[in-house]
Amino acid sequence: MITSQNWSDARTLWDFQLLHHPLRPCSVAIGLGSHDLGVADATASLFHRGLFPVIVFTGATSRTTEERMPRGEAEHYRERAMELGVPASAILIENQARNTGDNIRLSRQLLEEHGIDVKSALLISKPYEERRAYATALKLWPEVEFISASPRLPLDEYVATIGNENLVIDMLVGAQQRVQIYPGLGFMVDQTVPQEVAEACDRLIKAGFTSRIMS
Repeated sequence: MITSQNWSDARTLWDFQLLHHPLRPCSVAIGLGSHDLGVADATASLFHRGLFPVIVFTGATSRTTEERMPRGEAEHYRERAMELGVPASAILIENQARNTGDNIRLSRQLLEEHGIDVKSALLISKPYEERRAYATALKLWPEVEFISASPRLPLDEYVATIGNENLVIDMLVGAQQRVQIYPGLGFMVDQTVPQEVAEACDRLIKAGFTSRIMS
């Protein structure tokens, strides 16, 4: 059973992960693959607003997506975006990435192979991956100006779209733990984590929301 304290702590992590970057036109968009097709929906919406001419959808499969997205996360994202009116000519597919670092490195490689000059990039991810994606991109591709975006939903509505509240909280905890640990491993830039955020993460781990944490 998820308690009121669990939900309060989850909202603390949720609010910290959102960066609230002002959106502006960028050279490209990079849609980070996951179990959430809402990322593809958000990417299509921003494309139609004219914020970028080219999209890279990046992602292979994971334990969360191998049944739901058997052709790979990037391919399912492309199909969804095209259903929403994005032309195939505007989409590049990177279908090997299995983590956020791969998403950035392999997207960069793909764009270079296509001769696309990237000065700025809009990173589009799940809401609770905004901070992790941004910090990873700054570490691995510092020459580019990055802006983070995601489907704009409050936590309760986001949970309803996914249909699994435990999974969302587990993912929140996993994302937060990596923001705290990965800078020391050289995977992302360091960020200041407020004490109340770190304590909320610790409480959720002790409460058993551990399926996505590093052991």
